[in-house]
Amino acid sequence: MTDPEFNLLDELYFVTPFRALLQKTGLPAPELEDQLRTLLEQGLIRSYWPDPDTELAYETTSFGAIARDASYLASKEGLLQHNTR
Repeated sequence: MTDPEFNLLDELYFVTPFRALLQKTGLPAPELEDQLRTLLEQGLIRSYWPDPDTELAYETTSFGAIARDASYLASKEGLLQHNTR
C-alpha cells in the first residue's frame, strides 16, 4: 500500500463524499479519482451512489461518470490492511 493510499484510507472510516475527500486530502481531483479507482480495484474501499446508503458495484467503464458524485467507505479488507501497516 502506497502512502497516498494509506492516507486516503485514513479518511474513509465513515462514508465520505468525493468533495469532502478533496478538501481533506488536498489532492487534485484527477489524482484523487485515480487513487479511488486503484483502491476500488483492490477491493479496499466501496463506493456509494446516488446516496450514502446505496452501495454501487465498481465498474471500470462507468466509474469516471459518477466518481465525483459518489461517496466512499473503507471495506473490511481495507481497514485490516490500514491497521496492520
